[in-house]
Amino acid sequence: MSGRGLLEGQVALVTGAGGGIGRGIASRFAQEGAAVVLHCRTAVAAAEEVASRVRESGGRAVVLRGDLTDEDACRRLVGEAAEWGGGRLTALVNNAGVQPTRELAGMGVREWRAVVDTNLSSVFACTQAAVEVMRGQAPAGGSVTHIASIEATHPAPLHAHYSASKAAVVTHARAAALEYGRLGIRVNTVSPGLIGREGLEEAWPEGVRRWRSAAPVGRLGRPQDVGDACVFLASGLASWISGHDLVVDGGVSARPTW
Repeated sequence: MSGRGLLEGQVALVTGAGGGIGRGIASRFAQEGAAVVLHCRTAVAAAEEVASRVRESGGRAVVLRGDLTDEDACRRLVGEAAEWGGGRLTALVNNAGVQPTRELAGMGVREWRAVVDTNLSSVFACTQAAVEVMRGQAPAGGSVTHIASIEATHPAPLHAHYSASKAAVVTHARAAALEYGRLGIRVNTVSPGLIGREGLEEAWPEGVRRWRSAAPVGRLGRPQDVGDACVFLASGLASWISGHDLVVDGGVSARPTW
């Protein structure tokens, strides 16, 4: 393991840790000294691969499964994570989410709810459960980070349900920061831009080309870029930061729109 020990002694739960961004976040938390709970719904092998690497490097990691569209499953997940952590949970990263495409005109309520339940309601339920653990810790406190998106403010075609859910995630974090701050719990969001994954350039070559052209930094994001932002927000370096949306997009959002 390598890192500066920014999260030494912390116990962190990362939801959706079987996907590319989730694996990057969990890996960076472990590199900085946190004991990591990797949640997944179906991508067990991918999450286990990360957990195995963490353990081989001398860290602590475990994989837990759950369907986060079920409120009871969210509470069970948080409870099991805290139990594994010796009764402690100091950081939660709400990363689990879906991003289907659908024209707004033809979208049904069932399709809308499937996205909102996964991307927003799970954030509400997991955060609520985590706060109940964090508020009873000695010393009390902890951090919660939601993974939002630059689409919260810059929606893309065919992503109305996704963009709306991510905008709500940003506002939830700000509202939660107001109410949970007195408990020593900070709540923030990280809003990534386009993050590279295997096969993306082959599946969407024109989109990747446009992104690289638009990004002042000149490249796609990497899972570890999102992980770095989450590590910062969970660390003591961000002890006076709450209710903030940290945009991680290579500068795309800074471009003029005219």
